[in-house]
Amino acid sequence: MDQGSRQYGAQSMTAPIRRVVMRSAASAMAGADRVRWHYGPGFDASRAAAQHAALAGLVAASGATIEWLPDVEDGLADSVFTHDPSLMTDHGAIILAMGKALRRPEPALHEAAYRRLGIPILGRIEDPGQVEGGDCVWVDARTLAVGRGVRTNEAGIRQLAAILAPFGVEVLGYDLPLWQGEEACLHLMSVISPLADDLALVHPPLLPVAFFQLLRNRGIRLVAGDPAEFAASHGLSLNVLPTAPREVIAVAGFPRTAAAMEAAGCKVATFEADALCIACEGGPTCLTRPILRA
Repeated sequence: MDQGSRQYGAQSMTAPIRRVVMRSAASAMAGADRVRWHYGPGFDASRAAAQHAALAGLVAASGATIEWLPDVEDGLADSVFTHDPSLMTDHGAIILAMGKALRRPEPALHEAAYRRLGIPILGRIEDPGQVEGGDCVWVDARTLAVGRGVRTNEAGIRQLAAILAPFGVEVLGYDLPLWQGEEACLHLMSVISPLADDLALVHPPLLPVAFFQLLRNRGIRLVAGDPAEFAASHGLSLNVLPTAPREVIAVAGFPRTAAAMEAAGCKVATFEADALCIACEGGPTCLTRPILRA
């Protein structure tokens, strides 16, 4: 398949987004019980929907085509965080298995969408395996780093490695700390956001040592986000979405982290997200599943 006719493929975290799966918060989060979903007191469904629409506008303005999951009130409030239930490769989609029990129906939404879009299903993570997309970081097209924590387990990582091995992809697992407990969400992407092939935003205190060493050995420059902003945002200041190398979308309100990215040559666009991202433990990366980066 030549570059111009490609419809899927994303073994990069920072190549320009051409096609992405999203789900509107307007219906999915309507009536969500914030205690049941482990949302913070700042959660407000109507404001979250408006903030999500603002993010979608920025994504569309980058030139990406948004493929929308069905907009229905099915009670799956977290399904707006489309990064987690599947992983896109250059050879097709991998349907993942969620570590958060309330999210276990979501991978079926992604599989149905991929079948509708004509994207092949490369494989699935089966019980007892668990892998969430937020734990998966493409270091390069042949190296996938995966965080091993409360949402992704060893069985899931082994299955993922077996699916990708025939395509020459090495899967490397890294242990994550418990941090704020089993109910909180600490993904590998909570502590790193790639900004370009050779640049990444990180929170060094929670970065696995072996992963840090790999990044350094690969010549990837690490920019530290502001630690006070990381703490105040419960990690969401670090969750930024590259729409192209050194062009990112970030949550508004964290100027020191934005300034650190700008000093490294990045262009930073922001959107208000207190009721959506800060309250619900998921940033702009979590709210998007790129299916074509080229």
